Amino acid sequence: MKYIFKKVLTLIITLLIVSLLAFLAFSVIPGDPTTKMLGTEATEEAKAELRAELGLDQPVFVRYINWLLSFIGGDFGTSYNYNMPVSDMLADKLPITATLTVMGFALTVVIALPLGLLAGSIKTKGADTAATAANQVVMSIPAFFIGIIICYLCGNVLKMFVPGMFVSYEESPIEFVKYLSFAALSIAIPRAAMTIKMLKGSIGSEMAKNYVITATSRGNSRSMVLIRHVFKNALVPVISFLAVSLAEIMTGAIIIEQVFTIPGIGRLLLSSISSRDFPVVLAIVVIMASWIVIVNFAADVLYQLIDPRIRIK
Repeated sequence: MKYIFKKVLTLIITLLIVSLLAFLAFSVIPGDPTTKMLGTEATEEAKAELRAELGLDQPVFVRYINWLLSFIGGDFGTSYNYNMPVSDMLADKLPITATLTVMGFALTVVIALPLGLLAGSIKTKGADTAATAANQVVMSIPAFFIGIIICYLCGNVLKMFVPGMFVSYEESPIEFVKYLSFAALSIAIPRAAMTIKMLKGSIGSEMAKNYVITATSRGNSRSMVLIRHVFKNALVPVISFLAVSLAEIMTGAIIIEQVFTIPGIGRLLLSSISSRDFPVVLAIVVIMASWIVIVNFAADVLYQLIDPRIRIK
């Protein structure tokens, strides 16, 4: 319980620091939003009046406290460009990115676990070297480049989907999932390669332990020992790694949205940065940072529950 309390306290402090740094960063970036909203020919009096209306004439820490209290209450501010609540804008985009993130994570697990088990069971040195080399190559390819390849092969050559022709869930749930599956695969392939490498190493460490020798000496085949005992124990560090990967997959989802022209928060973030729509940018950055921090917190707690020795440490 003490361990969990410390982790929760650390989580809260980390989120506060992240939100403060993000707010300060956007406060010092050159550029006056009133010029963007009113135009370059607006008078200084009109700009000053708008700054007062937006609260930009207040000290930065006062603005931060006001923003933080509103953010905690679910009010993310109003978009400078669209003059509408940021929460309403995110309500349309966030479910798309969240769905893509979940699909990318699911594909990572589906690909990595059986292939990791297979890689860990390879006996021949030549085959092991070839598998390791292939895995290293896949790990080194960025997700966005894999996305470009998938768009070309699956989209332009095989005609499995039309790149850039995103289908919303309201229009067709099946086509929505189908379109996102190609983007999710782009995210999952390099993450799965990293997971395979870790699982293979974890299996190798477990295979050298005494219980494996004992189980084998009792007449159990190597495959049986690997599946019944080694795989379960080897998954302990891998589960924590997968939990952390869930946070990184969301970042990958935001990047890959640009390749597949998916109208998620990634595209909204880039367009808001270019137009200096700071309330939108700040909300997305803080939400992303919060997601990463919370998932890492959950991974730490999960690993502590799986391996009670963490509690002793």
